[in-house]
Amino acid sequence: MDRFNAMQAFTRVVETGSFTKAAETLNMSRTTVTQLVQQLETRLRVRLMNRTTRKVSVTADGAAYYERVLRLLADMDDAETSLSSSMTTPRGRLRVDVPSPFASMMLIPALPQFYAKYPYIQLHLGVSDRVIDLIDENVDCVVRGGEITTQSLVARHIGDLPLGVYASPAYLADRGPPSHPHELATPHHRIVGFFWSRSRRVFSPTMHRGNELLNVQGHYSLVVDDGNAYVAAGVAGLGALWLPTYAAEPHIERGDLVPLFIDWKIDAMPLYVAFQSNRYVSAKLRLFIDWVIELMAQPQAR
Repeated sequence: MDRFNAMQAFTRVVETGSFTKAAETLNMSRTTVTQLVQQLETRLRVRLMNRTTRKVSVTADGAAYYERVLRLLADMDDAETSLSSSMTTPRGRLRVDVPSPFASMMLIPALPQFYAKYPYIQLHLGVSDRVIDLIDENVDCVVRGGEITTQSLVARHIGDLPLGVYASPAYLADRGPPSHPHELATPHHRIVGFFWSRSRRVFSPTMHRGNELLNVQGHYSLVVDDGNAYVAAGVAGLGALWLPTYAAEPHIERGDLVPLFIDWKIDAMPLYVAFQSNRYVSAKLRLFIDWVIELMAQPQAR
């Protein structure tokens, strides 16, 4: 029995609640995963899992063993990574999911810097704004804007995204430029809505200028849940929209978008990297998180 593979199989079964899902995420057959867990139980002389035709659950002994195995796997990963660079370098697959504009405009253009430092880490990059089940989809971490309230996730704040209001020249020629944000709530104007897939709520930031405080609830021409589609709708003239400045600047330079209400302030959008609280954090994941924090500290991210 390969004890390392057996411990990996056991922890993945606990986390996914299924031998089949564990096998899929480990690229093993279900039979292999089942045999590894059974061999581990035989070696330890305890039952780690309760199995029925419909459900797999961890026993009390299994839960205690799971916590110790997590620490052991993390220590093993750290031990390999801490060796001198002449002997080993951080390596392996890392699954990350990030919002689409952040991927195309910030993360991917900066990846040559990441690979210059960590050439043997393989990033499997999911690009979406949808809700991700980190365990079921075997994702190590996600980067998301807005507050993260899911109790099973550890969320680390990695930066803040300044926001602005923008519209296309075609939209402004058709509807006229609004002189005050409250005009966006009148029937004459339209906005493009973005809804968070986590809460299904449409994004509606608070704007302030001096003593004025305003939360715009406008008339939506379109509501989308993808960042690239959101930007495209604004460029197409379907309405005004709120964007992080990094996402708007290339379109302003090309003349696709025009900033509105430049004397108004909008609270910055917090950006987080989140990962499962009950899974060990590998050295390569820590390196990626630290690198993203460095990326967010660079001037183009502000």
